[in-house]
Amino acid sequence: MRIMVIADEESKYLWDFFDKSKLEGVDLIISCGDLNPNYLSFLTTFAAAPVLYVHGNHDEKYDRTPPEGCICIDDEIYEFEGLRILGLGGSMRYSGGKYQFTERGMRKRVKKLWFQLLKHRGFDILVTHAPAYQINDGRDLPHQGFQVFIELIEKYSPKFFVHGHVHMTYGRQHKRCDKYKSTHIINAYERYVFDYEDDEMSPLKFGKIVGQQ
Repeated sequence: MRIMVIADEESKYLWDFFDKSKLEGVDLIISCGDLNPNYLSFLTTFAAAPVLYVHGNHDEKYDRTPPEGCICIDDEIYEFEGLRILGLGGSMRYSGGKYQFTERGMRKRVKKLWFQLLKHRGFDILVTHAPAYQINDGRDLPHQGFQVFIELIEKYSPKFFVHGHVHMTYGRQHKRCDKYKSTHIINAYERYVFDYEDDEMSPLKFGKIVGQQ
């Protein structure tokens, strides 16, 4: 299954210079937050793939203008063709925004998922806006990651953890791809395409950016 993940900055390659062929072969699109809702609506109009999303810390505008035709997976385990995808949007609380949370607040959200986690027997992909604590996060409070994400990874061993929030353009060197135990971590900034396979991932496929200009 080919998955495109996006976050934080609208891709000019897709939006300004769009050609429908650029989305050919993409089976699923996942937004990790902080994107124009019209951009998500645009993608779902031209893509054959469904568009899933979680909220970023700047996405209060979604309450007024939700992305049309897209599926919010915040605080849900969403199943797509056998894949179990858990969504937990938002960032660390730094100014009191609606989609900002303390570590304790994020833990409360996770605790409320106990029945879904039991019913679905875990999950295959963790989708968040913020990174995990001390894995590709920032040291400033707004960009600090959540410790509970580490605990979720350690307990359920998802194949992928996909996040946004930490821009690749920041001065500090942030990794596009990383790995924690058996979980592959992807920073979805702008766009990134990878293949999810039921068996072991082909190293030639994982990490390949499709259509990068």
